[in-house]
Amino acid sequence: MSGIKGKDTKPELVVRKSLFAKGFRYRLHDTRLPGKPDLVFPKYKAVIFIHGCFWHRHDCHLFKWPSTRPEFWRAKITRNTEVDKANYQSLSEMGWRILTIWECALKGKTRKPIDAVAKAAAHWLEYGKGDKVIQGDNYETCTSKPEFSG
Repeated sequence: MSGIKGKDTKPELVVRKSLFAKGFRYRLHDTRLPGKPDLVFPKYKAVIFIHGCFWHRHDCHLFKWPSTRPEFWRAKITRNTEVDKANYQSLSEMGWRILTIWECALKGKTRKPIDAVAKAAAHWLEYGKGDKVIQGDNYETCTSKPEFSG
Protein backbone atom coordinates (compact mmCIF):
# COMPACT_ATOMS: atom_id res chain seq x y z
CA MET A 1 0.00 0.00 0.00
CA SER A 2 2.99 2.32 0.32
CA GLY A 3 2.89 2.70 -3.45
CA ILE A 4 -0.65 4.13 -3.38
CA LYS A 5 -0.59 7.87 -3.87
CA GLY A 6 -2.64 9.99 -1.49
CA LYS A 7 -2.26 13.21 -3.44
CA ASP A 8 -1.46 14.29 -6.98
CA THR A 9 -3.47 11.35 -8.34
CA LYS A 10 -4.49 11.31 -12.01
CA PRO A 11 -8.13 12.26 -11.29
CA GLU A 12 -6.95 15.10 -9.05
CA LEU A 13 -4.52 16.43 -11.66
CA VAL A 14 -7.20 16.38 -14.37
CA VAL A 15 -9.61 18.40 -12.22
CA ARG A 16 -6.88 20.81 -11.08
CA LYS A 17 -5.71 21.54 -14.61
CA SER A 18 -9.27 22.05 -15.87
CA LEU A 19 -10.18 24.48 -13.08
CA PHE A 20 -6.88 26.33 -13.41
CA ALA A 21 -7.54 26.76 -17.15
CA LYS A 22 -10.93 28.27 -16.24
CA GLY A 23 -9.15 30.90 -14.12
CA PHE A 24 -9.60 29.42 -10.64
CA ARG A 25 -6.71 29.62 -8.21
CA TYR A 26 -6.49 27.35 -5.21
CA ARG A 27 -4.36 25.93 -2.46
CA LEU A 28 -3.43 22.27 -2.40
CA HIS A 29 -3.89 19.96 0.58
CA ASP A 30 -4.14 22.72 3.21
CA THR A 31 -3.02 21.08 6.45
CA ARG A 32 -4.87 23.70 8.51
CA LEU A 33 -8.21 22.24 7.44
CA PRO A 34 -9.72 18.90 8.53
CA GLY A 35 -9.02 16.16 6.00
CA LYS A 36 -6.49 18.24 4.04
CA PRO A 37 -8.88 18.87 1.11
CA ASP A 38 -7.43 18.28 -2.35
CA LEU A 39 -8.31 21.81 -3.49
CA VAL A 40 -9.04 24.80 -1.25
CA PHE A 41 -10.63 27.99 -2.62
CA PRO A 42 -10.43 30.59 0.18
CA LYS A 43 -12.05 33.27 -2.01
CA TYR A 44 -15.19 31.11 -2.25
CA LYS A 45 -14.91 29.51 1.21
CA ALA A 46 -15.08 26.19 -0.63
CA VAL A 47 -13.12 22.94 -0.78
CA ILE A 48 -13.04 20.07 -3.24
CA PHE A 49 -12.32 16.45 -2.40
CA ILE A 50 -11.56 14.08 -5.28
CA HIS A 51 -12.31 10.66 -3.83
CA GLY A 52 -11.29 7.28 -5.16
CA CYS A 53 -14.37 5.05 -5.22
CA PHE A 54 -12.50 2.08 -3.73
CA TRP A 55 -10.74 3.87 -0.87
CA HIS A 56 -13.81 5.84 0.19
CA ARG A 57 -16.42 3.08 -0.40
CA HIS A 58 -18.58 4.65 -3.06
CA ASP A 59 -21.58 2.59 -4.14
CA CYS A 60 -20.64 2.30 -7.84
CA HIS A 61 -19.12 -0.14 -10.30
CA LEU A 62 -15.56 0.82 -9.28
CA PHE A 63 -15.99 -0.43 -5.70
CA LYS A 64 -15.74 -4.11 -4.83
CA TRP A 65 -14.79 -5.62 -1.50
CA PRO A 66 -11.46 -7.45 -1.83
CA SER A 67 -11.71 -11.22 -1.41
CA THR A 68 -8.32 -11.53 0.31
CA ARG A 69 -7.92 -10.42 3.94
CA PRO A 70 -11.58 -9.32 4.21
CA GLU A 71 -11.40 -8.33 7.89
CA PHE A 72 -8.44 -6.03 7.26
CA TRP A 73 -10.06 -4.33 4.26
CA ARG A 74 -13.47 -3.96 5.88
CA ALA A 75 -11.87 -2.27 8.91
CA LYS A 76 -9.62 -0.05 6.80
CA ILE A 77 -12.24 1.15 4.35
CA THR A 78 -14.89 1.58 7.06
CA ARG A 79 -12.42 3.69 9.02
CA ASN A 80 -11.79 5.84 5.91
CA THR A 81 -15.50 6.59 5.59
CA GLU A 82 -15.78 7.42 9.30
CA VAL A 83 -12.87 9.86 9.00
CA ASP A 84 -14.50 11.39 5.89
CA LYS A 85 -17.76 11.96 7.77
CA ALA A 86 -15.95 13.61 10.69
CA ASN A 87 -13.92 15.85 8.36
CA TYR A 88 -17.03 16.90 6.41
CA GLN A 89 -18.81 17.71 9.66
CA SER A 90 -15.89 19.81 10.93
CA LEU A 91 -15.53 21.70 7.66
CA SER A 92 -19.27 22.43 7.58
CA GLU A 93 -19.16 23.73 11.14
CA MET A 94 -16.29 26.01 10.10
CA GLY A 95 -18.48 27.44 7.32
CA TRP A 96 -16.79 25.75 4.34
CA ARG A 97 -18.79 24.49 1.36
CA ILE A 98 -17.77 21.03 0.16
CA LEU A 99 -17.74 19.53 -3.33
CA THR A 100 -16.98 15.83 -3.62
CA ILE A 101 -15.96 14.54 -7.04
CA TRP A 102 -16.01 10.75 -7.17
CA GLU A 103 -13.54 8.84 -9.32
CA CYS A 104 -16.43 7.25 -11.29
CA ALA A 105 -17.25 10.69 -12.71
CA LEU A 106 -13.78 10.74 -14.32
CA LYS A 107 -13.06 7.09 -15.09
CA GLY A 108 -14.79 3.86 -16.02
CA LYS A 109 -18.03 3.13 -17.82
CA THR A 110 -20.00 5.92 -16.08
CA ARG A 111 -17.47 8.71 -16.64
CA LYS A 112 -18.49 12.15 -17.81
CA PRO A 113 -16.50 14.39 -20.14
CA ILE A 114 -13.92 16.27 -18.07
CA ASP A 115 -15.25 19.55 -19.46
CA ALA A 116 -18.68 18.74 -18.01
CA VAL A 117 -17.17 17.93 -14.60
CA ALA A 118 -15.05 21.10 -14.62
CA LYS A 119 -18.01 23.23 -15.76
CA ALA A 120 -20.21 21.83 -12.97
CA ALA A 121 -17.44 22.42 -10.40
CA ALA A 122 -16.83 25.98 -11.67
CA HIS A 123 -20.54 26.80 -11.57
CA TRP A 124 -20.79 25.44 -8.03
CA LEU A 125 -17.77 27.47 -6.92
CA GLU A 126 -19.18 30.73 -8.22
CA TYR A 127 -22.91 30.32 -7.69
CA GLY A 128 -23.61 27.21 -5.64
CA LYS A 129 -24.89 27.14 -2.12
CA GLY A 130 -24.29 24.25 0.22
CA ASP A 131 -22.49 21.03 -0.51
CA LYS A 132 -22.53 19.09 -3.76
CA VAL A 133 -21.48 15.73 -5.18
CA ILE A 134 -20.43 14.89 -8.74
CA GLN A 135 -20.42 11.19 -9.61
CA GLY A 136 -20.70 8.92 -12.65
CA ASP A 137 -23.56 9.10 -15.18
CA ASN A 138 -25.54 6.16 -13.84
CA TYR A 139 -25.91 7.94 -10.53
CA GLU A 140 -27.59 11.15 -9.48
CA THR A 141 -25.20 13.87 -10.60
CA CYS A 142 -25.68 16.50 -7.97
CA THR A 143 -26.78 15.61 -4.48
CA SER A 144 -26.73 17.89 -1.51
CA LYS A 145 -24.53 15.74 0.72
CA PRO A 146 -22.02 13.01 0.03
CA GLU A 147 -23.45 9.55 0.60
CA PHE A 148 -21.20 7.08 2.35
CA SER A 149 -22.27 3.48 1.92
CA GLY A 150 -22.66 1.50 5.07
